[in-house]
Amino acid sequence: MTTKNSTLVANYEAIPVVMNDAALYSGVIRIAQGNVALATTDTGNADIVMLAPIPSQAVVTSIKVGSDGLGGSCTYDIGIYTEKAAIKDIDIFATSVADGAAIAELRYEALGLETTGQKIHTIAGDTADPGGFYYIAATFDAAGGGAGDMAFLIEYVVN
Repeated sequence: MTTKNSTLVANYEAIPVVMNDAALYSGVIRIAQGNVALATTDTGNADIVMLAPIPSQAVVTSIKVGSDGLGGSCTYDIGIYTEKAAIKDIDIFATSVADGAAIAELRYEALGLETTGQKIHTIAGDTADPGGFYYIAATFDAAGGGAGDMAFLIEYVVN
C-alpha cells in the first residue's frame, strides 16, 4: 500500500512549511453570474456574447451556461477573449453546446482534468500573467435566429 501526497499536502508537511498559492488552497471563491437577453440578431453564426471579465490571475473552477431554445440548429462554444475582444481560444472550455438546455457545467467539456488549478492566463495560452482581465464568452458556431435568454454562473478563485 502506498500513500501519495498532493502538492498541497507535501507543502504543508514540509519543514519549513512551504506556502501554497492562495488560489489553490484557502483562496476566496468569487462568482460572476447573470442573464443575457438575446435578440434574434444576437444568435447568428460567429456572434459573440461576452459573459464576464475574469482576473488574469484567477483559477476558474466552474463554468455553467444554459439557454432558451434559440431557433434553428443553434450551438455555441465557450472560450476566452482579451479585454480588447481579441480571440485567445473560442472553444477552450466547450464546443458546440446545444441551445435550449438547462444550465450545465462546461468547465471540463473540452479541457482535461490536468488543467485543474491552472490560472486563466495559462489556459489562455500566455506563459506569463499579463495582468488585467480575460473575458469568458459564448461564440455561436451554428446560427439560431431566435430570441431568448442565456444564463451563466462562473466560479473562480483569487487570493
